[in-house]
Amino acid sequence: MAGLLSADEVFKKAEDAAAAATGPDEKALQIDYQALKEKFRAALGDRKVALCHINKFLPEGYEDQGRFNLVLLTAGNVVFDIVIGDSYFRYDVVSVGQLDKVQVIDAMWDNKEKRREEPFLSLRLMHGEEAHLLLALDDEERASLLAFAKAVSSARNPEK
Repeated sequence: MAGLLSADEVFKKAEDAAAAATGPDEKALQIDYQALKEKFRAALGDRKVALCHINKFLPEGYEDQGRFNLVLLTAGNVVFDIVIGDSYFRYDVVSVGQLDKVQVIDAMWDNKEKRREEPFLSLRLMHGEEAHLLLALDDEERASLLAFAKAVSSARNPEK
């Protein structure tokens, strides 16, 4: 599989996303980046990551957990849902085969700041009581989310 990422390469993507996760009226993230790099290394070990989707805004239900999150799909079809904040690092791990439901939602949301409805795309990976969400608000994010949905769907439900 071409384009596989190491833990250090995923960390670099997270580092870039951390810088972008600060709004104009927010205090910048106060992250110890060397410690964060070690956390990625410990979490992923030598696994290779096939896909990485970064949610620029935390999905509903994650608000108290950090500033942003990323969802990874390894070459071995394991999903990592990682939440990062100033002093917060959490990750959930689930095999694609353990997912109970995969749901894609293509809809509109009410953007109160801009006073208009805007399109969004979401991918929900559910198992038990847990849901792991990928969100897309622009074309680049949509492409990433759709690639993730295709990979998970193919792994879970291969054509015979």
